[in-house]
Amino acid sequence: MTFLLVYGVLTFAYKLYLDYSDGSDYYPDFFTNQVAKQSDALVLAFGYDSQILKHPDEPSMKVIINGKYVARIIEGCNSISVIILFVSFIIAFAGKFTSTFLYVLTGSILLYIVNVLRVAILSVGIYRYPWRTEEMHGVVFPLVIYGMVFLLWMFWVNRFSSLSRIDG
Repeated sequence: MTFLLVYGVLTFAYKLYLDYSDGSDYYPDFFTNQVAKQSDALVLAFGYDSQILKHPDEPSMKVIINGKYVARIIEGCNSISVIILFVSFIIAFAGKFTSTFLYVLTGSILLYIVNVLRVAILSVGIYRYPWRTEEMHGVVFPLVIYGMVFLLWMFWVNRFSSLSRIDG
C-alpha cells in the first residue's frame, strides 16, 4: 500500500509539474531540456558535431548529429518516471530515515546520470547504426535503465531495508 500511495502522490505531483510547465523558460520542460542539453554535451565530447533544437511540431527536442536528424527527446526520456518508480519502492521498504533519504538521493542522481549517458549513446548508436534503432531503443537501452533500477532495489532490500533485518 505504501508503494501505491507514494507512487500515486509522486506521479500526481509530476503531472501537475508538466501541466504547469509552459515551455517559456525551458522547452518542453526543465528536466527534458536538461537531459537534452547534457546528452548533447556528451555527444560533442564523443567527437561528433551535435546540436539540440526545439521540435517545431511537438513538445520535444531534436537531436542532430553531423547535420543528420537522428532522434527526438521527449518528456518520457528525462528519467523522472523511472526515478518516481525507484523512490516509491525504496520508501515502501524504508529502513532508517537517514539511510533511506541518502539512498533515494544517491540512487536518483545515479539513475539520472545513467539516463543522460543512455540518451547520448543511443543518439550516437542511431546515427551510426540506423538499421538497429528498434533493437537499441526498444530493447537494449530500456534494459539498461530498468535493469539498473532492479539492481538498486535488490541492493536496498538486501542491505538497508527493514526487511533485511528480519530473522526468518
